[in-house]
Amino acid sequence: MIKGMPSVAWALAALAVLCGEPNSARSENRPARIVSFNLCADQLLLTLADPSQIAGLSPYATDPTLSQMAEAAKPFKRLGWDAESVINLAPDLVLVGPSDRPMRAILNATGLRVVEVGLVGNLAAASRQAREIGALVGYPERGETLARTLEQAEGRLAAAVLRPPRTALVVERGGYAEGSNSLLSAMLTTAGLQPPPDSPGGFGGFVSMEQLLVDGPDILVMQDPPREARDQGALFIAHPALLQRYGRGRRIDIPARTTLCGGPAAIEGVNRLTQALTTLR
Repeated sequence: MIKGMPSVAWALAALAVLCGEPNSARSENRPARIVSFNLCADQLLLTLADPSQIAGLSPYATDPTLSQMAEAAKPFKRLGWDAESVINLAPDLVLVGPSDRPMRAILNATGLRVVEVGLVGNLAAASRQAREIGALVGYPERGETLARTLEQAEGRLAAAVLRPPRTALVVERGGYAEGSNSLLSAMLTTAGLQPPPDSPGGFGGFVSMEQLLVDGPDILVMQDPPREARDQGALFIAHPALLQRYGRGRRIDIPARTTLCGGPAAIEGVNRLTQALTTLR
């Protein structure tokens, strides 16, 4: 960890101190039983809400490959894949994701209060979301602290920019390259790393091995890359020619769980990327 760089654990400890604020400073309309049916909402709840407020978390909550807070989620009840598992908990607030429309329709029909937690595509959106969810669960000051911690991490990432400027591309299994509409791509832009010409835009697309070997980026970024070619998707990432071209000094590996969501996951992702750039320097 870079000197002066607070870890996610530090940030969460700072938020925990806020649990002792006077009752007069707390919202009178704070939800008492909150259920999350979304991976990103899980982590925001664990960070911003009181444990007593959390009635249930999504089925993904304790998966360490997906959640930065899988360990913290273990004491809480996990939901099933059906609406009944939510309704039976009698929540006064349910958090869902953008892809949970059928679930949302069913829950709305029962009269439950349902709020969508959207995907964040950049760090500014992650900060806004922290403030919004903090206010939603009745602790706006915790949301503000989380947002400021993220903004401070973003500032350190921007200061770690490489000179001269370099290009970077996020490449996944099978040669799929992330476009500009992803949180990780936004992190790279903050660090001054731009995609090479003719790289996929939007949500991404596929690139060929030949393109990467002949006219690829200066730096290749991979999320949880496989170490062995056990299937066709892994074969692309583990190809000897690609590994030779993008060896130490031209490659960044980062856990996917740190780039899927805002909140504490994004803080960890930004910190890891800052550390990686410092190493490349």
